[in-house]
Amino acid sequence: MLSNNIYQEQKIPTQWERAWQNFRSNSLAMFGLWCLFFLLIITFSAQFIAPYAPNQQVGELLMPPSWDPSGHVEFFFGTDDLGRDILTRLLLGSQLTFGYALLIALASSVIGIVIGVMAGMTRGLKSSFLNHILDTVLSIPSMLLAIIVVAYMGPGEVNILLAIWLALIPRFIRAVYTAVHSEVEKDYIIAARLDGANDFYLLFNSILPNILTVITTEITRAISIATLDIAALGFLGLGAQAPSSEWGAMLGDSIELIYLAPWTVTLPGLAITFSVLVVNLVGEGLRQAINAGID
Repeated sequence: MLSNNIYQEQKIPTQWERAWQNFRSNSLAMFGLWCLFFLLIITFSAQFIAPYAPNQQVGELLMPPSWDPSGHVEFFFGTDDLGRDILTRLLLGSQLTFGYALLIALASSVIGIVIGVMAGMTRGLKSSFLNHILDTVLSIPSMLLAIIVVAYMGPGEVNILLAIWLALIPRFIRAVYTAVHSEVEKDYIIAARLDGANDFYLLFNSILPNILTVITTEITRAISIATLDIAALGFLGLGAQAPSSEWGAMLGDSIELIYLAPWTVTLPGLAITFSVLVVNLVGEGLRQAINAGID
């Protein structure tokens, strides 16, 4: 096609385009991204693709998975000691473990980022007081905080979600507060203030784009922590109660069958490991891509 443009101008990619190009060049991160999409599709469509009801007894007790010589293709992952289809319970359990972990991480990130930004932009006694309070709270592991809240409010699925949500918020506040506070002290921010830039302009045009790595790292870490905490509390009997199909509760219900029917314990454990590994792969790929895009 004829063109009247004599001079071919080279398009300079933006920061987001450079970050996406770097992310695509990371084969491990792309593998994690496709696995994350697969996990999200399963989580959101589990109600429609599950072959049975979660507590429906299909009449076959402790049937091995289909790849075992004594297994059957109709029950791909086998059945448990009550004759319930494990594939169905794993699919529906993804909503109770991974799906709730996503919601908790996103909800805690919104509150933590807002408070962390507000605290990081301030100085003086308020900032120092908040810093020491957060250091004190973060010295207590999130699992222990969740157990303390559950011990006060009682076991139950809603209570553990609230407990983990409350335990994750200080992590976001501390990380964002530290990143913003260190960014505010840099020379380019001081120069922009001298040119008349206000805090609102500096926050959205200079500070937040430069702390995206911290935010991305904390969100992926929060998803992993929430997934493990939900599963751990369910395993301990403090979270989802039987006959729930939550992955940790499935582990706790089947731990006595580890030698008789190892697939009843192995498969929920692999599901937890897979979800945490995939989230960490994507998070690490995003961190490296954003850092390369900034550079």
